[in-house]
Amino acid sequence: MIIPNPDINSFIKTLRNKRADFIPLAELGVHPSIKEKFIGKKILTVTDEIEFWYKAGYDYVKLQPIVDFNPAKIKSDTNLTYNDDGTVFRKWASESSGIITSLKEFEEYVFPAIDEIDYKRFEDAVKNLPEGMGIVGQYGDIFTMTWEMMGFENFSLALFEDDELIKMINDTVGSIVLSMFENMSQLDEVKALWYSDDIAYTNGLMVSPETLDKYFFPWLKKIGEIAKSVDKPLIYHSDGVLFDVMDKLIDCGVNALHPIEPKAMDIVEVKKSFGNKLCLIGNIDVDLLARGSKEEVIKNVLFNIENVGVNGGYCVGSGNSIPEYVNLENYIAMIETVKSYHF
Repeated sequence: MIIPNPDINSFIKTLRNKRADFIPLAELGVHPSIKEKFIGKKILTVTDEIEFWYKAGYDYVKLQPIVDFNPAKIKSDTNLTYNDDGTVFRKWASESSGIITSLKEFEEYVFPAIDEIDYKRFEDAVKNLPEGMGIVGQYGDIFTMTWEMMGFENFSLALFEDDELIKMINDTVGSIVLSMFENMSQLDEVKALWYSDDIAYTNGLMVSPETLDKYFFPWLKKIGEIAKSVDKPLIYHSDGVLFDVMDKLIDCGVNALHPIEPKAMDIVEVKKSFGNKLCLIGNIDVDLLARGSKEEVIKNVLFNIENVGVNGGYCVGSGNSIPEYVNLENYIAMIETVKSYHF
């Protein structure tokens, strides 16, 4: 049984790599269908959202600003799959040609204006937060949106032939996302910032460190400076193996790293090498949560706590996110194991 007892201060203490009185839970995302099964009703309002995070045992509700990067202009629906009712089930970026492949297309594309970004969800949450809970403000994908808008093949070719279009997209998206972190950071109830932007996969970085130095790390550093200026911890999410850039992530002001993808990095090794500088979040295999037994999930959670979390600086969570195909009983078993653990 999960008994909510949120303590945002202990969560923040853990993000700062200190030992709190308990091991916190943390997720970047939980699929709406899982949330709805958990609380027994549709997630329609911010109050519903808060109810899920509260009842599931988290110390925070994670919120994003509402912003439209103009998906209606996407040229093709070939990368979409659909539910029976016609709604989009999954979507993914084109590998070859994206929505912006020329200066003309860049100039025609309607990027959101900074003053159009909607923070009403934050305002609503402030009015409805249970005692002990805080808000984690999250957004991301400056680097990801840059290559997605071009298509990865076009992006890769442009790196060598003419990177002017890359610069224009990257600067435009970066300035929009940066403004969100500036605004979120100013809210007292926002206790931590979370930036997500995948730069790696299971076997290595998606692009060279030099490319990341040009189009990723300058933005992460600016977000880190925002977090530092308001004395709020910065969580960073990227799948994949990150050993080659771990020191750079730390130099940018990252306090906590998520999700320590289990097929990419050994969390015990990461803790040994970087645990004095980084809080670690996640690492419970999504496939295990989806297809494993409750006993296997419990064993995985206890292993991580005992080998990584007993001295602080670790939050239990999935090794990516909680998609709709995760076994709800396994997800609850993960939470209950954390909540029943005592130092």
